[in-house]
Amino acid sequence: MDAEIRGTHLYVADERNENVLIDINGEHHRRPDAKISVFDSGFMLGDGVWEGIRLHNGRLAFLDRHLDRLWRGAKAILMDIGITREEMERRLYAVLDANGMDGEGVHIRLMVTRGIRSTPYQDPRVVVTPATIVMIPEWKQPAPETATRVLTLATVHVRRGYPDVQDPMLNSHSKLNCITACIQAAQAGADEGLMLDPQGFVATCNSTHFFIVRDGEVWTSSGDYCLDGITRGVVIEIAGEAGMMVRKRNFSLAHVYGAEEAFTTGTFAGVAPVGTIDGRVISTQRGPVVERLQQLYLDRLAKDVAARDRP
Repeated sequence: MDAEIRGTHLYVADERNENVLIDINGEHHRRPDAKISVFDSGFMLGDGVWEGIRLHNGRLAFLDRHLDRLWRGAKAILMDIGITREEMERRLYAVLDANGMDGEGVHIRLMVTRGIRSTPYQDPRVVVTPATIVMIPEWKQPAPETATRVLTLATVHVRRGYPDVQDPMLNSHSKLNCITACIQAAQAGADEGLMLDPQGFVATCNSTHFFIVRDGEVWTSSGDYCLDGITRGVVIEIAGEAGMMVRKRNFSLAHVYGAEEAFTTGTFAGVAPVGTIDGRVISTQRGPVVERLQQLYLDRLAKDVAARDRP
């Protein structure tokens, strides 16, 4: 992996990924041979929705929540996925089995686009095939230091927009605003970009969700301008169950700079500590709240997969 890439998506390189089998519409293809049409809606226009799912103890973690979000997103953009949830789950496990992936350290990217268009045009009425469904499983273990190495964030000029422009709640293939934020953060020497909402309140990061700890309370954004994050939701639940005060509210950079701890959440790395934001040192090491939430998250993850059957 490129040594310049850092942050919560830093992973341990694995040569097995060079020939991993990828599912395209129910058929398996070696990675070098896995291709879609240049007329596909996802390639041409970013027209589709996706999920990132981790395998834990041989089971896909929080799969019901991920499929709920996928189907909600497809319904919102008037896209027919074309298969049942049961068939989707069967295909997910089938491609994992085909790759001999039955334990840990696996991440799968599930992508659904509107299908192939007859011509390069945005109107969905020119789509001539059912939805394209792609599953990319990889041997992808987070770098061991992710749990303890404090991240550096930089606030970027790119905002999370109003829902009547492009609803940030949708986990869509159209990620150019987040990519622009990522580029700006990288140019500033940061691991990830901190994005504000249209009013100037803190919204989220470019690829993870953001939390702070103030006076022992856990704060995160109102959620009005960020993705309906699976890990974010789980962390809010487990923190509340553990007796922590959790507040979903508007807060500014002034609140952030004065925080006792800060952290991000995401499917790939779980809960990751943040150390420096815009040159302000929040913490030089993982704090006690973050460490506790990391353990609570691992406990919930184990509980979820232990109760989960597979096809």
